[in-house]
Amino acid sequence: MADLTEPLALADLIQGGWRSLTFRPFRDGVEICELQGGEPAVALLRYAPGASVPRHRHTGLETILVLDGTQSDERGDYPAGSFILNPAGSEHSVWSEAGCCVLIQWEKPVEFC
Repeated sequence: MADLTEPLALADLIQGGWRSLTFRPFRDGVEICELQGGEPAVALLRYAPGASVPRHRHTGLETILVLDGTQSDERGDYPAGSFILNPAGSEHSVWSEAGCCVLIQWEKPVEFC
């Protein structure tokens, strides 16, 4: 679904509509469903229980909506329904003890520390 040329509407995303979408491997234990490639990029990330993403720096705004489960970083735990803004210049690592699915938008690619 990357590089949209037409509008996209996903029904019932918050109620689990993301479960019927196609994901592919992204990082160890994390899968991605790309909704829009390029900059900004928009995707769904599905974390297996215990999966993590190493420490990284944001070069642009990152916006996250937790759809299912709980995502965590050094600042805390974010259950389903949480909305997170990580501004340019901020750094963190991310994990999910029980697994989760998030809607994420990257203004620009991240840099791994």
